[in-house]
Amino acid sequence: MMAATVRIPTPLRRVTAGKDAVSVSGVTLAENLTDLETQYPGIKARIIDGTGELHRFVNIYLNGEDVRFLQGMQTAIKDGDEISIVPAVAGGAA
Repeated sequence: MMAATVRIPTPLRRVTAGKDAVSVSGVTLAENLTDLETQYPGIKARIIDGTGELHRFVNIYLNGEDVRFLQGMQTAIKDGDEISIVPAVAGGAA
């Protein structure tokens, strides 16, 4: 299995015991997120919706590229890749 690093955003670090990066393995993004859930139960529900797709308010980047513009949950993950979970930020001018 391939090992990748997942960068954990601050709001999710309470699930990962404060860790800002964790190691996961799998061939696809979906498999890597399943491994992440195995290590840190409850985290996947904060990232994936009931249909198995990314919540619309969560972005995931693979080596800086939005996975929605790659193959989504079926995006291939290679050894040494970096997966970044980024909560969408909304706001406007005050």
